[in-house]
Amino acid sequence: MKAFEVNFDGLVGPTHNYGGLSYGNVASQSNSQQGSNPREAARQGLAKMKALADLGLQQGVLAPQERPDVAALRRLGFTGNDADVIRQAAREAMPLLVASCSASSMWVANAATVSPSADTADGRVHFTAANLNCKYHRSIEHPTTSRVLQAMFNDPAHFAHHPALPAVMQFGDEGAANHTRLCRDYGAPGVEFFVYGRSAFDSRLPAPHRYPARQTLEASQAVARLHGLSAEGVVFAQQNPAVIDQGVFHNDVIAVGNGEVLFHHQDAFLDSEAVLAELHAKLAAKGGQLQAISVPRAAVTVEDAVRSYLFNSQLLTRADGSMLLVVPEECRNHPRVSSYLDGLTRQGGPITEVQAFDLKQSMQNGGGPACLRLRVALSEVELAAVNPGVIMTDALHATLLQWVSRHYRDRLTDADLADPQLLDESRSALDELTQILKLGSVYPFQRHP
Repeated sequence: MKAFEVNFDGLVGPTHNYGGLSYGNVASQSNSQQGSNPREAARQGLAKMKALADLGLQQGVLAPQERPDVAALRRLGFTGNDADVIRQAAREAMPLLVASCSASSMWVANAATVSPSADTADGRVHFTAANLNCKYHRSIEHPTTSRVLQAMFNDPAHFAHHPALPAVMQFGDEGAANHTRLCRDYGAPGVEFFVYGRSAFDSRLPAPHRYPARQTLEASQAVARLHGLSAEGVVFAQQNPAVIDQGVFHNDVIAVGNGEVLFHHQDAFLDSEAVLAELHAKLAAKGGQLQAISVPRAAVTVEDAVRSYLFNSQLLTRADGSMLLVVPEECRNHPRVSSYLDGLTRQGGPITEVQAFDLKQSMQNGGGPACLRLRVALSEVELAAVNPGVIMTDALHATLLQWVSRHYRDRLTDADLADPQLLDESRSALDELTQILKLGSVYPFQRHP
């Protein structure tokens, strides 16, 4: 049976803003409090989705969160009607209002970890929403994320959903941003590669000094157990603490995998030789052959990688079996990175083409092409069981562009977040969106008016 890797891209939300909320994310912090353009951000994301769908790749859409999150503000003691809550938060605790308006859910690589049916004990596709408890503004996402995923993948014969792990430091889980899968074929058993930054219980492991390590080994192990993965199909590896301290807050900022290919920086992992040896052995046992492309620090430094987001790219298999690397435009604006990419496509390896996309609105907030998508490997039967309303088509693309034009502002600053009208605009937009995508009532305001 034929199988596909489907990319579900996060739709940028109406409150897209540069709050600078993510300590350890250099781009997010450096652009803090600049004016944003939610309308342009959404259009840029939709353009990438449409371009990949036009290439014959399977493409879907994942809806944004309700923002501002008034319920979260109420839990922090702000009272009154919705408008009162927003005004009080703006007056007394503006950082909390900014956090409640974060549109970071657009980076759905953080939404969940997904294991395809070929890897799991019960033969179903498993989803575990990420708790994202390292950052307050992200820790409030997973309840809605779970409802949206369940509305998209709603056939229990094919899909299993798990709630987020306990929201404590021992089980910090950042989702697919620290997880990838290597396989001979999308429908064949593969090796799931979990990368963690620290262990909650083993103090002997080295740790970063400047920025926090968000993913724990214990969280990765728990997700593997929940998904029914075998020891022969899993590799756990520690991210190099030195690169975390240089702004590599997730593994997908320093490595990306697809099929049998792992494209990574020389300094990505602690003890790279042992990590690659284990991946090679376990993939070989599944009938695959690891092709590791290690980018030397002499060609591209870690600083270059963080500035350009070279590794926060999508590595995609074309119909003819060749691989396309989708990079942000910043890679072509960086001389050393651009030169490396030119050489990469000439050397006769598996990556034969590079395409650059303008994603400035996302990049300035600290997320590139890979951050914007959640990968889900599906068989033909499983793909047919997905809610068809979320699969990208020419008609859906046109509808979503019109929807964005009607509902999104073209400029947003911190001061605008204090306007209660923004909440009304956002809810009106999302209520219409759930009808377009056929999601039902997934947002709190729809469930508890």
